[in-house]
Amino acid sequence: MQIWEKLMIGVFALIIIFWFFPGIKATLEKSRQAPKDWGGALIPIGLVVLFILFLVSTL
Repeated sequence: MQIWEKLMIGVFALIIIFWFFPGIKATLEKSRQAPKDWGGALIPIGLVVLFILFLVSTL
């Protein structure tokens, strides 16, 4: 990949970050004020880990 292509990708990434920054900032502020629900995240993750362990044990 040429150097100018790498620079264009970097510039494009910065433009995207600055374009989405106001929405990201507002979303982070809302998430700080939202009630925490770790059970809703940990239960599916735990089930996936158990399923993977089951698949590995059946080899």
